[in-house]
Amino acid sequence: MALADDTVLYRMARAESLSIVHLDSFSAVYHRASGITHLITAPAPEILATLGEAGMTRAALLDRLARDYALGDADMDVLRERLDELVATGLVSRA
Repeated sequence: MALADDTVLYRMARAESLSIVHLDSFSAVYHRASGITHLITAPAPEILATLGEAGMTRAALLDRLARDYALGDADMDVLRERLDELVATGLVSRA
């Protein structure tokens, strides 16, 4: 049985498994576990920075992103899509 969306925690991959370099509007994220370097743009770096390893529900993440980055157009469905993409890369996990 799948967990309800409001109980799923999203976590950034362990910090020691990532090497992040900020390059103007891009961030290069080397994921040691896969050996792949990902080039990401907003809002992915902000999502990773906000999530951290402790984890957050999607609703809590959206609230924090809206507050910390003054998002005028915060959208739960768009955030779900970004999180799904980050999960597919291994940069974020679900719990």
